[in-house]
Amino acid sequence: MAEVTMTVNGKTVTKSVKGNTLMTEFLRDELRLTGTHVGCDTSQCGACNIHVDGKLVKACTMFAGEADGARIATIEGQADADGTLNAIQAAFQEYHGLQCGFCTPGMVMAAAALLKDNPKPSEAEVRHHLEGNICRCTGYHNIVRAILAASGQDVPAVAAE
Repeated sequence: MAEVTMTVNGKTVTKSVKGNTLMTEFLRDELRLTGTHVGCDTSQCGACNIHVDGKLVKACTMFAGEADGARIATIEGQADADGTLNAIQAAFQEYHGLQCGFCTPGMVMAAAALLKDNPKPSEAEVRHHLEGNICRCTGYHNIVRAILAASGQDVPAVAAE
């Protein structure tokens, strides 16, 4: 067991963890932050995306001990201070960027990382950035529309069926 201290969503936490405790387990089991989803445990799906010191990280690829001293942001920390949805979350809601919702936390975290680095991405850049995230409901088109809307850009129309 080792003691780790990190700042998670603005709050400092100190816990003892085993050396093989993954960040997904630490967040979900120790801190009860269950918005970080465990989808594949192989870093393929992106459901467990978090930000570590401002960088997008798949939490299933990181041991909790590696986060000692780090600033961690999870989906639970994305809402505005008053609890209202932030621009990305509101756009996901408005543009139906979620279906079953399982991938949504990872998609929102990926979108936040993208928009931090590239505030006005093209549709192609959004799609490329999301390549490490799987939506099993095939909702990518609306997810892309939501991210473009969150960036303040024009949103492509939904194709007629």
